[in-house]
Order: sequence, then structure tokens, then C-alpha cells
Amino acid sequence: MSEPTKLQKLEKIDRRWVFLVMLVAVSIPLFVSVDLPLKVTPAAQSFYDSIEALQPGDIVYYAADYDPGSKPELDPMLMATLDHLCRKDVKIVSACLWPAAPPLLEAGLNTVAVEKYGKEYGVDFVHLGFKEGKENVMVQLGKSFRDVFPQDYYGTKVEDIPLLAQKKANGEWMVDKFDDVKMIVNISAGYPGTKEWVQQVRSRYNIPIISGCTAVSAPEYYTYLRSDQLSGLLGGLSGAAEYEDLVNLPGFGIQGMAAQSLGHVAIILMILVGNILYFINSRK
Repeated sequence: MSEPTKLQKLEKIDRRWVFLVMLVAVSIPLFVSVDLPLKVTPAAQSFYDSIEALQPGDIVYYAADYDPGSKPELDPMLMATLDHLCRKDVKIVSACLWPAAPPLLEAGLNTVAVEKYGKEYGVDFVHLGFKEGKENVMVQLGKSFRDVFPQDYYGTKVEDIPLLAQKKANGEWMVDKFDDVKMIVNISAGYPGTKEWVQQVRSRYNIPIISGCTAVSAPEYYTYLRSDQLSGLLGGLSGAAEYEDLVNLPGFGIQGMAAQSLGHVAIILMILVGNILYFINSRK
């Protein structure tokens, strides 16, 4: 029996070399800046334009509805949107409908609002925490924030929080329901999330909603975008990367897409090389 040629040996290469090539490909962007071109979709542009249209002093309701399992996709959106809002000097009233979300939201607010922009808790932003109830909570928030959240995430009564304690001339609370805010920003991993915000709140209270969601959820929400029930949409890691590019804030979204792209290139090249070797060796 003849000795295998080098090409035949290469065709039967140990699969661990393939794993090593993939590891190197996806790791490069995490350590070295890889400037790959990004095409911004109309959905991401609309998301950006919606926040960019806000004026200093405007108030948004920020709904962080995800858990640690969706951090790789949604954390980049959370950080970039908070940065954009703080840069525009917009006030933020935030809360969660997922029980594991409050610490994620807290970390983002501390990193961006407090550490980067020097915002003051209770004056520039507030974290109301988690409330069980799903769609019922959404509907009730349209009537009164303080009825749903009598205290914030840290146990402070809302009457003692300056952002929520101001009153109008007629005695009504200045910030207490969806009529008092300009927009809802929702970062969503599923139920309850964007779909329910659109169904329960969008038409009932006539308030614009923009959404950042996981890639698996995005196809369902494009219908809402086309019907103007959503004013902007970021879908998955690619949406996060597009938005980071728009706000000029390169982060894990752009890094992750570069890693994903190089991984795809490595897979395609290995498939091509494998097929070429097969046809060459099959002719011998």
C-alpha cells in the first residue's frame, strides 16, 4: 500500500486544527481592532433618529426586559442607548418586567449615567426596579407610575425622589404616567417585552416606542415597524453594532459582529479547501 500524499494527509487533518482556526478567527477582534464596513439599516437609523430628536430635559420611560442569558446581544444596546440619552441630557425613568433585569439595568446606569456623565440619581434618572404583572403592569403604568411603583429599586418612596416629586400648577404630578414622557425605549429578550408594549400601550396611550431585541425576535417586530407601531428597531448583535456606529461608540456590538464575520469567513474557506482537496485526491 502506497504512502498517502501530503494532500491526502491534509484532507484527513485532525479536527482539532479546525477548532483552533475557529478560535483564532473569533478571538482576533476581541484583542485587535478590526475595522469592518457596516451598512446601517433603515430600522437602526430610525431608532437613532428617534432619540436624536429628543430635546434636553425631555423624559423617557426606559424598560429593560431581559436577563443574563441575553447579555451578549442586549447589553451593547443598553449601554449605547443610555449613553445616547445622557449625551442628549434626557431624563430617564427606568424599570423592569423581568426579575433578573434590575441588576443589569443598575450596572448600565452606574457605568454610563453616573461614572461617565456625572448624572445625579433621582434628579436625572431613576431606577424603579422590578414589578410582576406583565401586561397588567404596562397598562397600569399608563395611569400612574407611583401606583405601580410606590418606591424605587432602593426602597426610597417616589415622593422623595425629585424627578418624580414635582407637581404641576393644577396639583397633578409632573411625571406620573405615559402622557408625561416623550417615548418608551424597550430592550427586550422576549415575553413580556416589545410585542406586549406595542399591543397594550402603543395605541392605548399614543406614545412612540423604540425597541432593541434579540435576533430571533426581530423578524416578528418588523411588521410593527412598517405599520409605524414601532418608531425604530435594533435586531440582535448586528443591530447593536449598527447603533454603536451611529452614535460613534464602538463597543462589544461592533467587536462581536467582527468576530462573527471572521468566523464565517474561516468556515467558508475551510469548506472550499476541503472540497478542493476532495476533488484533487479523488482523481488520483
